[in-house]
Amino acid sequence: MAHVSTRSYSVTFGDRIAALVKSVQETAARRALYRRTVRELNLLSDRDLADLGVSRWDIPALAREAAYGSN
Repeated sequence: MAHVSTRSYSVTFGDRIAALVKSVQETAARRALYRRTVRELNLLSDRDLADLGVSRWDIPALAREAAYGSN
């Protein structure tokens, strides 16, 4: 005998607000990681960056990859 569930699952307004808040928090955390990575790499000397195989032009791309992943 088959069982049919009559329960319906709906997304409430509170669920939507919670998802929005979580999304804003995640976005803020990623942006903070991006800024922190740029700041820390910019504090390194040119020689230190060269030792890492990084030029100053690479810093924004590296920070973007660190914060948002590679695309």
